[in-house]
Amino acid sequence: MRIVVTNCNTTQELTAEIVRGARSAAGQGTTVTGLTPAWGPESAEGWLDSYLSAAAVLDTLRTHDGPPYDAVVMAGFGEHGREGVRELVDVPVVDITEAAAHLACLLGRRYGVVTTLERSRGQIEDSLELAGVGRNCAVVVGTGLGVLDLGDTDRTQAAFLAAAERARDAGAEVLVLGCAGMTGLQRAVGEKLGLPVVDGVAAAVKLAEALVTMGLRTSRAGSLAKPVPKRRTWGAGRD
Repeated sequence: MRIVVTNCNTTQELTAEIVRGARSAAGQGTTVTGLTPAWGPESAEGWLDSYLSAAAVLDTLRTHDGPPYDAVVMAGFGEHGREGVRELVDVPVVDITEAAAHLACLLGRRYGVVTTLERSRGQIEDSLELAGVGRNCAVVVGTGLGVLDLGDTDRTQAAFLAAAERARDAGAEVLVLGCAGMTGLQRAVGEKLGLPVVDGVAAAVKLAEALVTMGLRTSRAGSLAKPVPKRRTWGAGRD
C-alpha cells in the first residue's frame, strides 16, 4: 500500500518531520511519501494562509507525476481543501483534523484540541463542525507558538502542557494535537497529562490503511462527484 502525505506549507523540514511520524504509525507493507507544495505559505496560520495552502496542495496533487498511490493523508490541521481533494483524486482522502477527532470520540465523551496560535481556533472549530464532530469538542486552546517555533522541543512541551491543563479544566477527557508539526509530542507528554493524546497524523494513516484494506472510496453519488468538465487555468497560465 502506498500513502502520500501532503504538507500544507512549503517548509521541507516540516514535511520530513510529518513523514517520520506517518511512517512510525504505518503498518508493515505501507509506503509513505511526503509531498511539499512548490508554492504557498511557509507556515499556515490564518485564513489567508489556509486558502492559499489549499490551492497549493490541490495543484501539487494535480501535477504529481510519481508512482500511483492508494490514499492521501492531508497533514494540515484545520486547513481548507479536503473536499476539493476528494473531488480531484480517485483514492480515499483522510484529513488529520477529522481523523484525530473521530478517534478521540472513541476514547472519551468530549475532547480538546491543543494547537499553535489562538488565531487558528476559528478555522479548527469550523473544520470540526463541517466534519460532524464539532459538538464533541470541549475547547480549542492555543499554545501561543507559531508553527515554525515547534522545533524547540522543550519550549513546545512546556507550552503544550500549560494549554492542555486549560483544556482539561474546560471538560476535555481526551486531547488532540492540533498541528501536524506536533507529531510525536503525544509520547512525551501523554503520561504527564493523565489523558489520552491523539496525534492526527498517526490517526489519519491508520484510517487510510483501513479504508484501502476495506476497498472503500469517496462516494460520487452527490456533493463529492468528480468536478464538472471545463477549462480551468491554474496559476500563471498553467492549465
